[in-house]
Amino acid sequence: MLTAKQRELLIFIQNKLEESGISPSFEEMKDALDLKSKSGVHRLISALEERGFIRRLPNRARALEVLKQPEDVSASLHAAANDAISNVIQPSKTAPEPANDVIEVPLHGRIAAGAPIEALEDSTSIPVPAALLGAGEHYALEVSGDSMIEAGIFDGDYALVRKADTARDGDIVVALINNEEATLKYLHHEGGKIRLDPANGAYDPQIYDGAQVKVQGKLAGLLRRYH
Repeated sequence: MLTAKQRELLIFIQNKLEESGISPSFEEMKDALDLKSKSGVHRLISALEERGFIRRLPNRARALEVLKQPEDVSASLHAAANDAISNVIQPSKTAPEPANDVIEVPLHGRIAAGAPIEALEDSTSIPVPAALLGAGEHYALEVSGDSMIEAGIFDGDYALVRKADTARDGDIVVALINNEEATLKYLHHEGGKIRLDPANGAYDPQIYDGAQVKVQGKLAGLLRRYH
């Protein structure tokens, strides 16, 4: 037996899947159910999953599949289907499969493509086409500055970063400096030193002792908004 909120959420998810083939976001679910926070949505989703009404598709934060409906809803849907068949014979329509092309990626704040600034602060998440990402765990950072423009990375872009603690020379990385500030640069090793190169002739390379720099991830893709 489902609670009223569980039933309401299940129907909302099913309707969204039928309309667009894409599961609603947690923000959309929160607003639809008039909940105060997304934690309430997480609890409802977990309860529906435990009861076998839905399942979450692996590595797809916004991909939910409805496995069954509450009995009263299923009965009304069945009756409606029978009425339709009695009036007109047509090919049956099935709900679209959940779209697996969107992943919710954590957005950790702003990162400098010029002088280093503080970054890696948890805040929110953004939907990202799965085609832009490969294997591994990812996060996003909003780019601030113009020191990587010759690499096609502009102020206001979203850098999609695959988590990693090592990288090869020439990789574009998120480098954490002195455990305080992060920057997006080309990585190069020079003996015991680390050189972080910009992609803009107006900026000079930054050179640090190896112990001062930690690789936090490698650039996997970019998102750009046009206003």
